Amino acid sequence: MTVARLSQAALVCAIALTGTSCAPMGEVQTPANTPRTLHDRLLTLDTHLDTPIWFNNPNWKFGDRHDWRTDLAQVDLGRMDAALDGGMFVIYTPSGPVTPQGFAAAKAFAFKRLGEIERTIAAYPDRISLVTTADQAIAADKAGKRFAFISIENSYPLGEDLSLLGEFYRRGVRMAGPVHSKDNQFADSATGSGTWKGLSPLGRKWVAEMNRLGMVIDGSHSSDAAFDQMLALSKTPIILSHSGPRAKWDHPRNIDDARIRKLAAAGGAVCMNSVFLTKLTYTEERNRLSDKAERIGELSPEEQVKLTAAIRKLDETDPVQDTDFENFMANLLYLLKIAGPDHVCMGADWDGGGGVRGMEDITALPKVTERLVAAGYSEADIAKIWSGNVLRLLRAAERKRG
Repeated sequence: MTVARLSQAALVCAIALTGTSCAPMGEVQTPANTPRTLHDRLLTLDTHLDTPIWFNNPNWKFGDRHDWRTDLAQVDLGRMDAALDGGMFVIYTPSGPVTPQGFAAAKAFAFKRLGEIERTIAAYPDRISLVTTADQAIAADKAGKRFAFISIENSYPLGEDLSLLGEFYRRGVRMAGPVHSKDNQFADSATGSGTWKGLSPLGRKWVAEMNRLGMVIDGSHSSDAAFDQMLALSKTPIILSHSGPRAKWDHPRNIDDARIRKLAAAGGAVCMNSVFLTKLTYTEERNRLSDKAERIGELSPEEQVKLTAAIRKLDETDPVQDTDFENFMANLLYLLKIAGPDHVCMGADWDGGGGVRGMEDITALPKVTERLVAAGYSEADIAKIWSGNVLRLLRAAERKRG
């Protein structure tokens, strides 16, 4: 929540590496006049938190503050208190067979994950609120609490029954994407085979139902053709919850400059990812440990400690992404140059593969604010990047509901 406007010159001065103070035009740097205090005052929101993957682990508590060096999670309530006010907690369902049996299994999995999110957030009523509107998120922040929206990554669990979207909506979901890493019944994936050349006929109906319910459409993971069609069909602006600029790293999961501009012209926003910044390397050992991590809740506390240590050791010798915070910031600043601060947001894919050296978990996020200040962005622009643009899209979808 922004309570005061800081002078740009004073903020830039505050991040100087010298031990001296500077006072442009008579201003004096004070502890209340720094990028860190700006970050603390702003409403900060990340649009893609895969953290619910840990919610079924009986040996892990969301309310504690963990350390990424000794714990695989990158987000928890303790660290949110220090660096992030809220975000979209994701119901992620892996892609599977496009069959009645596959749909049934995915539906059961997705509703189980939704229940885990509901119960975990409800366990801390004095510290975090489950919210469904922009106003509720702002109210939670004013009350000194964190906030949690719920989103769907991959609509595959809906099967061919679009009425299930209404059930997810009634239980709090306010954003969804049609597809993940493989083509499904709704759309082609950015990393798929082009089954539909964009959206399927059912996918077009999915767009209409999302609009009717007042849910924000998420185009991350969709193919270029599916993105183009969603942008054309949707009656409200769409979002890319965790995508980056293809001009900086040529990968189909990223978005090209022309589409970034079209998204911005249509009122949408793209949230900067911390994945697909460079080559991704998955060794046999990485895949083996990752498979174990997906079932970490079934392991004993001792086995979890051993697995975490093995993964962190591998991160040092064979990282999935051999890159760092400087590259992340270069991508974010490029995205801002192309889209403008009215159409950029933050979605680093925490607990879903995100994080780079120097930005290993959410406690590093104040550094992003610091660098945006140094790059010359105003407090008003930084407020939009951190949450204002996402809240605007939520309000736009809500207004068109029905």
